[in-house]
Amino acid sequence: MAVFVLDKQKRPLMPCSEKRARLLLARGRAVVHKRYPFTIRLKDRVGGDTQPLRLKLDPGSKTTGLAVVREADNGQNVLCLFELVHRGFQIKKALQQRAAFRRRRRSANLRYRAPRFDNRTKPKGWLAPSLQHRVDTVMAWVDRLCKLAPITALDQELVRFDTQKLANPEISGVEYQQGTLLGYEVREYLLEKWGRECAYCGATDTPLEVEHIVARSQGGSNRISNLTLSCHDCNTEKDSQPLARFFATSKGLRRRLKANGHTAEARLERVQRQQQRLLSDASAVNATRWALFNALKATGLPVAVGTGGRTKYNRQHLGIPKTHALDAACVGPLDALHDWQVPTLTIKATGRGSYQRTRLDKYGFRRGVLMRQKQVHGFQTGDMVNAIVPTGKKTGTHTGRVAVRKTGSFNIQTEQGAVQGISHKHCTVIQRGDGYGYHLLPAINLRGDVGQAVA
Repeated sequence: MAVFVLDKQKRPLMPCSEKRARLLLARGRAVVHKRYPFTIRLKDRVGGDTQPLRLKLDPGSKTTGLAVVREADNGQNVLCLFELVHRGFQIKKALQQRAAFRRRRRSANLRYRAPRFDNRTKPKGWLAPSLQHRVDTVMAWVDRLCKLAPITALDQELVRFDTQKLANPEISGVEYQQGTLLGYEVREYLLEKWGRECAYCGATDTPLEVEHIVARSQGGSNRISNLTLSCHDCNTEKDSQPLARFFATSKGLRRRLKANGHTAEARLERVQRQQQRLLSDASAVNATRWALFNALKATGLPVAVGTGGRTKYNRQHLGIPKTHALDAACVGPLDALHDWQVPTLTIKATGRGSYQRTRLDKYGFRRGVLMRQKQVHGFQTGDMVNAIVPTGKKTGTHTGRVAVRKTGSFNIQTEQGAVQGISHKHCTVIQRGDGYGYHLLPAINLRGDVGQAVA
């Protein structure tokens, strides 16, 4: 994975290799500017020649892929891959909980008051906080990467999900015109919804067929909630049987489930749960795609857009495995993609803490008090720390995100899990908390397997 480089005046230069970064640091010509993403700052250079770099984005409801690529005559070279994990669901849940607490307090202590929400208008282009968060978070990282690398252009996959057609394929006429026109095919949506595996036996790396959960001969429809994906054997054996009977009586299905490490009861429950899942993810992408596009245009950089179909064609044509970050690298016109087997930095939005200093029970009553200050011995929850414990049960080096306690005994969330009860005396700050958690995923090889991460 390339290392970002800044000059003496903190202006971006061309990213360099990890080996060159180690040499610059060992010779004293550079210092570490930022750990995540890793950035060095040169001490003896101002300015320099740069090459055109392009930042590509693959927006998603839960995860957005980002890729920094270098344009060349023989195609594009991948320098860095990122996956930005959003926290929109957590924001929605927190706002709903806050509204419920306020409603209980008002109704319990006040006489009835007429509702006033009808006379409150929203500005044009308003988005719900959970949706606006997705746009703001992506733009924050676009701005951050533009300060770390000489980005000259942006590419965005302008995803379009036709929720009207997905929910009701038979819709037509005026009724259809009231919804979002055009969009993804039903099969592509089903691949995303069911995890690109057989819904019944869990088989992967096999051709999948569109299957009616309730057969057409038994009154089933073509609505998206009645469609799933299955392998040929499951599709043939199920035929027109009801779902519960198929799982209870099919010996072939039970044999395949055992081979794939699943049980019939758990798999049946999963199918029934996924069948009821709404189109909330597709709706979230539809609601934010133009807001994100307009925000990208406001940066002043040229913005090119591509379709989801073009991204999928590029990925399959070049034989690249599917991840959010590699999807971003395949956005737009692309003849060849080189050096894409690099680690991916996962960036998880965690927030910067809460103003709320009390714990509440499910009814909104106070059940505990938090400490009044956010910092303890110079540390704050969310900081990336390196703890070297010389003795005791937790002897060793622990690196990760810290959660502070008033007692000075901290918890550290590492890649291997949480380590509790680490004294502040053993901790050293690597990077101050910025509202994100970081985790480096190993590179993926041509077969789609996880390889070794680059040191």
